Amino acid sequence: MDFVFLLQDVINGVLMGSIYGLVALGLTLVFGVLKVINFAHGSFIMVGMFVAYWAVALTGLHPYVALLLVVPAMFFFGYASQHWLIRPIFKAERDVREPTTVIIVTTGMWYVLDNLALLLFGPDYRALTPNPLKGQMLELGQIFISVPKLYGAVATFSTCAGLYWFMQKTRTGRAIRAVSLDRDAASLMGINQWKIFNIAFGIGTAIAGIAGVVLTPFYNVYPSVGVPFDVKSFVIVVLGGLGSIPGALVGGIIVGLIESLGPMYMTATWTEAIVYGLFLMVLFFKPSGLFGQKHDW
Repeated sequence: MDFVFLLQDVINGVLMGSIYGLVALGLTLVFGVLKVINFAHGSFIMVGMFVAYWAVALTGLHPYVALLLVVPAMFFFGYASQHWLIRPIFKAERDVREPTTVIIVTTGMWYVLDNLALLLFGPDYRALTPNPLKGQMLELGQIFISVPKLYGAVATFSTCAGLYWFMQKTRTGRAIRAVSLDRDAASLMGINQWKIFNIAFGIGTAIAGIAGVVLTPFYNVYPSVGVPFDVKSFVIVVLGGLGSIPGALVGGIIVGLIESLGPMYMTATWTEAIVYGLFLMVLFFKPSGLFGQKHDW
């Protein structure tokens, strides 16, 4: 029986960890191309969750059907944010490889989005209604697996596969890879780096929207819901390697397993301490992360 419980926790830890990887995927994509950390990433996830919540509440759609509305809406939101708010900073600091002013701008976006959501929707916690996935469990003998998390894992691996295909096989994807390698050389080859920045930021924001849809069936929606996921995203991205897409997935699974297995042997506080302790160890001994290659597209 102890082995059954252990196996169940491992499975659910991998499923939740893969969702964490999806949460961090958009962040690591933006860093890989723009070479800046988007501190508003958690707020983008919050926006995606609210869009999914209201899409389902107002239309009665299945949560995953809401992806048809959330993904394009979040892509254009990210595209516009990059074009109107971040692009001017890049142009003003064109001689700086990694303009730190962008960090200030994205931090400001974080506070504006969270407080705007608080103003519009109040501090109440909202649960998705209708929610056909609520409380559903897949029973395999004595093992119980959360169906919403299972669907979330499927969405994660599908998104990673789709992103990999896009990056490798499409003209735009190859242009994004070229800009991430050397933006100046890419510009000399006729690639519009500013447009590529907009597209990459839009894709990263759309992935945050997918993560929002995946989380909504089993997670409450409220204005500051993105904060804990923002923190986890940074930990996961550092664990896996800044700019590494497979690293984001592996880092998320590591965090998910620690959070799932830790409470079997210690308090939740110590579990969090292990996660952040591992984070510090990676920073000290392998700052490039587990997948420390410069580019992993």
